[in-house]
Amino acid sequence: MSEPVSLIVNGMMHAFPLPRETPLLYVLRNDLGLNGPKFGCGLGECGACTVLVDGLAARACVLKLGSVAGRSVTTLEGLGTLERPHPVQRAFIAEQAAQCGYCLNGMIMTAASFLARHPDPSLDEVREALRYNLCRCGTHVEILRAVMRAAAEMSAMAVPAGEAPAS
Repeated sequence: MSEPVSLIVNGMMHAFPLPRETPLLYVLRNDLGLNGPKFGCGLGECGACTVLVDGLAARACVLKLGSVAGRSVTTLEGLGTLERPHPVQRAFIAEQAAQCGYCLNGMIMTAASFLARHPDPSLDEVREALRYNLCRCGTHVEILRAVMRAAAEMSAMAVPAGEAPAS
């Protein structure tokens, strides 16, 4: 048996005595009971399984456990809390950007990663960022509105360098 694979999931260190080739999605759902990331296509093409690995969006169904050893993984459950949801989560709720909801994990996680790097995107940039996340229900308009809303909220919360935050 090989050494356990250690990684941080939603801020907590975990060690898994599993083969390094085990798909990360299986570990998250089966071993940790995290149901945010969904099993969609199993090929890394639909986006339903998206998580953040060191802050960047990644497809958990094609990532192997060994490839994330020592890294930080954030799932939808770790993005925000019920009391303090992440701005993207709040915006998706406010814009009612869900129909069946199966794609939401991927849309939200991809949007959170994208907005962290591109705080003031155009609508076309948001479309491009989400183009590989599939939604079969047709809530694209609401999803785009939600991401633009989150960008505006996050931008308003940002404090320019050298200024004290408002109280």
